[in-house]
Amino acid sequence: MPDNDELALFRAATAGIKPLKQDTLAPVRIHKEPNKLLQRQLREKQDTLFYFSDEYEPLLNEYDGVVKYLREGEESHLLKQLRRGDFSPELFLDLHGLTREQAKQELAALLLACEQEQVDCASIMTGYGTFTLKKQIPRWLVQHPKVRALHQAPKEWGGDAAILILVEI
Repeated sequence: MPDNDELALFRAATAGIKPLKQDTLAPVRIHKEPNKLLQRQLREKQDTLFYFSDEYEPLLNEYDGVVKYLREGEESHLLKQLRRGDFSPELFLDLHGLTREQAKQELAALLLACEQEQVDCASIMTGYGTFTLKKQIPRWLVQHPKVRALHQAPKEWGGDAAILILVEI
């Protein structure tokens, strides 16, 4: 709030000024700015998709059809804990009936959701079918830097038709 001296000085400086008459209407401007949050989410999803190459052939540990992977530098007991079901998945992704491209999109979205929601364990249902996704999903997952470990799920989380993953949060 201005004090009396400042107010008197302002009135003296503006004495005799005639106010402008506003008789026209300015058009309402509609700014079509894309939703920055939506743009960021799309960019992050595309960044996550970047990691999934179909040509990459990793060295996966497969014993009797059981797929497992442990990122370099991780503790070896993580695989044992995943196999026993010590980790409970908080997010579930069912890929039944999806094409490879759709599955890749959904996998990228799952990893992004794990990161955003601070979820460290997720379950991916690949199903049996033609075994196309069951074989490809681990190959994609090991390429992503946030995936710490993966193992075929124990019976209570899907058994042969599912994979449990541990994600860095």
